[in-house]
Order: sequence, then C-alpha cells, then structure tokens
Amino acid sequence: MSDSGEGSGRAARSKRSDARRNKEALLDAAAAVFVTSGVEAPVRDIAARAGVGVGTIYRHFPTRSDLIIAVYRHQVESLAEAGPGLLEASATAHAALGRWIDLFVDFLVTKHGLAAVLKSDTAGFDTLHAYFLDRLLPVCTELLEAAAAAGEIRSDLRAYELMRGVGNLCIGAESDPRYDARRLVELLVQGLRAEPADPRPGR
Repeated sequence: MSDSGEGSGRAARSKRSDARRNKEALLDAAAAVFVTSGVEAPVRDIAARAGVGVGTIYRHFPTRSDLIIAVYRHQVESLAEAGPGLLEASATAHAALGRWIDLFVDFLVTKHGLAAVLKSDTAGFDTLHAYFLDRLLPVCTELLEAAAAAGEIRSDLRAYELMRGVGNLCIGAESDPRYDARRLVELLVQGLRAEPADPRPGR
C-alpha cells in the first residue's frame, strides 16, 4: 500500500471514530434529558445539551422512537460495562452494587418511557427486553455474588428478583412528586445487608 493509501485509511478510521464518539455523546445527552424531563422532552433540549443542532439529531434518528431505542441500547451497554469497573473502583462490593443500582434506576426512567412509546410494537419491545435481560442479569449476578462472598449481603437473592423489585418500585414515580422511588430503592439495597453473627456462645 502506498503512503497516500495508508494516509487515506487512517483518515477514514479517524473519521469513523469521531463519528462514533459524537453519536455516543449525543446519546449520553439524550439519556440525561430523558432522566430529568421524560422521553417526551423537546429535541431542542437534547441538542442544546449535546452542543449540536437539531438537524444533527434528526440525521442520526429520524423519529423519536428511533432515538429512544438507541438510548435504551446505549444505556444497557453502559450498564453492562459499568459493573466490573465499579467492583474494581469501589471500597466494597456492596458499595459497587449500590452505585450500579443507582445507574439502573436512571435507566428505568427511559425504559418505562420506551414501553409507552412502543406500545403498538409488542414484538419490537419484547426483543429489546430480552436483550436487556441477556446483558444485565449476568452483571447484576456478578455484583451480588461478590457482595455475598465478602459477607456483606445475604446470599439467597437472585439477580432477577432484585432487578424486578427495583423496577416495580420505580413504576409511576415520574408522575407522582410525593413518591420518592430512589429513597425506597436505597432502603431496599440497605436491607440486603447480612445480619451480623451473634457473638454470644451457643447463639
């Protein structure tokens, strides 16, 4: 390959890499806006947060459902990748689990909105839900097992039960300002703590 050919190849790869980063930044911005303002938030708000024009968003995602589905998949991948990093960086496995559950709650805001947007496309939503379980159940399982192995939480809880419970606590929270789902989820995670052994003999 000539030098000019190699240069063109590097330029093309750099361009693709830049485009991928720009798209991920746009999805991060959309996710943040959806969490605070719901999935019906104006596209201009997302564009402003991402620092791009509205037209840029529509070039990538012609419809709102296209954007929401892309955010959904992006958040699932981010959650899947976050688990191992949190285990490495957190002081305890229980702390890593709590932080991961916080991120999961953010995701659920988008997920519940997605269900409303895609209510006429049951097959499409079922496919995304299966993808969600395939990617996130193993991560949640790893976090639970690490915390249980460290003696920090009880060992009889399955990942599906925890994720389903957190999801149920979050349903409808965005429509009732008197209900603090995050507080309930925090209490749930605290309640996973293993009971300390009784130091008294024979107990």
